[in-house]
Amino acid sequence: MLKKIDSSQLKIGMAIHDLDCGWMEHPFARSRFVLTSEVEILKIHQAGIRSVVIDCAQGINTDAPTVAEARASIEAEVVAIATAPVARTRVTLSEELARATQIRRQATGVVRTVMGDARLGKVVELGQVGPIVENITASILRNPGALSGLLRIKSKDDYTFLHSVSVCTLLVAFCNVRGMDAETTYQAGLGGLLHDTGKALVPDAILNKAGALTDVEFAIIKKHPRDGHTILMQSDGIGTIPLDITLHHHERCDGNGYPDKQAQGQISELARMAAIVDVYDAITSDRSYHKGMPPADALRKIFEWSKFHFDPALAQEFVRCVGIYPVGTLVMLESGRLGVVAEAHETSLLTPKVNVFFNTKTKEYIKPQQIDLARGVGFGGSDKIVRHESPSLWQVDPMRFMDMAV
Repeated sequence: MLKKIDSSQLKIGMAIHDLDCGWMEHPFARSRFVLTSEVEILKIHQAGIRSVVIDCAQGINTDAPTVAEARASIEAEVVAIATAPVARTRVTLSEELARATQIRRQATGVVRTVMGDARLGKVVELGQVGPIVENITASILRNPGALSGLLRIKSKDDYTFLHSVSVCTLLVAFCNVRGMDAETTYQAGLGGLLHDTGKALVPDAILNKAGALTDVEFAIIKKHPRDGHTILMQSDGIGTIPLDITLHHHERCDGNGYPDKQAQGQISELARMAAIVDVYDAITSDRSYHKGMPPADALRKIFEWSKFHFDPALAQEFVRCVGIYPVGTLVMLESGRLGVVAEAHETSLLTPKVNVFFNTKTKEYIKPQQIDLARGVGFGGSDKIVRHESPSLWQVDPMRFMDMAV
């Protein structure tokens, strides 16, 4: 039986099944092992890992909820938070998708250039970055789901560049939902687009390593916020907000982040927001060393980790910003059909518009159709979401059906 426990409950003889650290590198060569010493327990605590999953069949037991029970409890809280209305779509997904596709391509090219210049010791030119942030902001205001949905598609080769574009996009959306002024939102977007500039100085062999990092390799990775800050300081007109986000997006509210081990009261609001966005995009993306998790699972993790690592209030606002079923999410309907979420409902985020395209009962593609789950029988609705699904499990590409003529 698998149980989820607080790391303070760890004892020698317990069998670790999952260190539950998600975005973090941990100081162990593997994630599953039996604890044999107090030194191993201390290393878990020092790594800032607050909860773990133990296998009671392989080691000693303790009184704690099962993984399923812990998951159900957190999911119920996340759903309650995510159903608050925040969506403000101004144009349809179909109308915005072509523009969003172009913005994605342009933004990726700009980040690639920035990284290349930084690697060569050149000054980052803000003149080429600013217009991209403005275009991303305009797209988010027209339809927040179009660009965000497209950015969920990342190959391992361009992850570093698209991650920066994603963080910019999500941070702009986050600022917008929170009602921040245009200039602050723009500066936050700049910070999101440039936050990983320091990774230009990290060898590709370390960035893309499939296995656990050595202590030396992890120390090199942890230099990128300060290296990025140093690089951006050379740019004329760089503001304090992008610099702060670049330097502090890996700080954690319990003081276990880096590079300065700042705690809740020391980390700026926008750096705390960037930390949430950065982790969310990282854990939902496929990497050389892990498979990205579905957005709903990622939101559950963000909410769970907010007890220690993130600002709890901001984590809840981010859950509302993204919604329980973000655009591009593959979902299973009660009818047995698979569909991709195409547009959130403004006041009922559990009943979005879904483009259905696959029948799981007959295991075959069907004629694509858009259904509005907020409508009743006879009005284009009469179905409901049962759960989110993994595209790889069904071997389908839901993004092919995001845009369709209806």
